[in-house]
Amino acid sequence: MSTPFSLIPESIDLLHLILAVLVIVLFAKRVKPVAVPQVETAPAPQPVPPAPLQESTPDAALQLLSVLQQDARFLDFVHEDLSSYSDADIGAAARVVHEGSKKTLSTYFTLEAIRSEEEESQLTLAAGFDPSEVRLTGNVVGAAPFTGTLIHRGWKATEVRLPKRVKGHNAHILAAAEVEL
Repeated sequence: MSTPFSLIPESIDLLHLILAVLVIVLFAKRVKPVAVPQVETAPAPQPVPPAPLQESTPDAALQLLSVLQQDARFLDFVHEDLSSYSDADIGAAARVVHEGSKKTLSTYFTLEAIRSEEEESQLTLAAGFDPSEVRLTGNVVGAAPFTGTLIHRGWKATEVRLPKRVKGHNAHILAAAEVEL
């Protein structure tokens, strides 16, 4: 599934913003609530109390940002003001970032799709599916089994091989400043 980015407007002027707000207001006034007949359903499952949150150390995330900068110039690209560049120039830079990011991910992670089915295919989730692996969207009512359309296969890391750090290394330095002599 791809999005034609050429259809996304590059800027929104005041007239279009006013028209969009007007359409939303007029649509909201026209919509009348419809009485829905009551259908007897199974009792709602009892809410599960949220798991206690645990603190994450930023070191691994900082290390990943550092290798993305090293291999793909990721931080330079994200922080660059792209408004003065042509789409072709941005595309060329994005290719470098894409190739470097792909190299970084394949070097330090083993990734695989969570679902093996093709996107846009119909599937049924049996009771007991892992909700950390599958996010249900749309009209979620009742209990599993659920039948729906696979929108995205998902990703999971099956192995992580971040480089070992020297003791005393400052993980907050993502890319050292460079001075040519």
